[in-house]
Amino acid sequence: MAVVVTGSAGFLGQAVVARLLAAGREVIGIDRRGGVPFGPRHTELHADLLGPDGVAVNAIREAAGVIHLAGCPGVRDSRTDVAWYRHRDNVLATAAVLGAASRRTTVVVATSSSIYGGSTGGRPCAETDPLNPRGGYAASKALAEALCRDHNEAGGRVVIARPFTVAGEGQRSDMALSMWIEAARAGRPLRILGGPERTRDVTDVRDAARALVALLDADEPGPVNVGTGVPIRLDAMIDAIATALDVDVQTRVEPAGPEEVSDTRADTRRLESIVGFVPHTDLADVVARQIAATDFDRVAESGRVPA
Repeated sequence: MAVVVTGSAGFLGQAVVARLLAAGREVIGIDRRGGVPFGPRHTELHADLLGPDGVAVNAIREAAGVIHLAGCPGVRDSRTDVAWYRHRDNVLATAAVLGAASRRTTVVVATSSSIYGGSTGGRPCAETDPLNPRGGYAASKALAEALCRDHNEAGGRVVIARPFTVAGEGQRSDMALSMWIEAARAGRPLRILGGPERTRDVTDVRDAARALVALLDADEPGPVNVGTGVPIRLDAMIDAIATALDVDVQTRVEPAGPEEVSDTRADTRRLESIVGFVPHTDLADVVARQIAATDFDRVAESGRVPA
């Protein structure tokens, strides 16, 4: 029996699939965009979790475990119909996954640290804190969590993973580090929302994937933060980009929207008690890897063969 990974062609999904395969597991990836199998123990299904063909549901029904990463990401998504997409892909799709999974099957559902509404006064956010979602994205993740709690109360086994800002190779183009790297390359000012003193708990994508797989195996239902517990200032991230690219950068501070929290920081005690480790982020290394990956993608898109 295989582990099913939804959103397997995405940023975090690819890292999770790679982690599972490295551990010798059989993996079935599900992604409506389609993806490329990593090897002989990996099957990639081009399917929608809400598709009428039942391909995704059937795979989940037979799974040894499920890591549910698919969804509509993006705190700043401003499409006129984004509320519909968030409800469909973050709430209804989660309901479909939980409905298909056996009560005996452990399901790790990735929501978001955004449901906390940020940390205050340097205090890390703990899993027992009341939720304070700001904006439509966070609200949709809070609704998904409510479905998970209902599933557990009915005898299911759902681990609610709350990742903090994940960075590294393959990061989505709408995330801050990706946008800043692209702007620095082009010689444009880097746009900072709110101010350079704001902080984020940045988690290396490799450690985030390691934590998610470990949470699947540990089988401890309930919410768990996936972060480092160490906040990093936005200007420190920008300095790391400038150093890695060896360029001078300029910044432009703009007002932050109401959904933009000032600071994030994870309380990592529950994660450590369950899986025995806490993610660690070497910012310089993460930024360098992310830049190298985008360099490779740019070469691949151009059709040139690297020397």
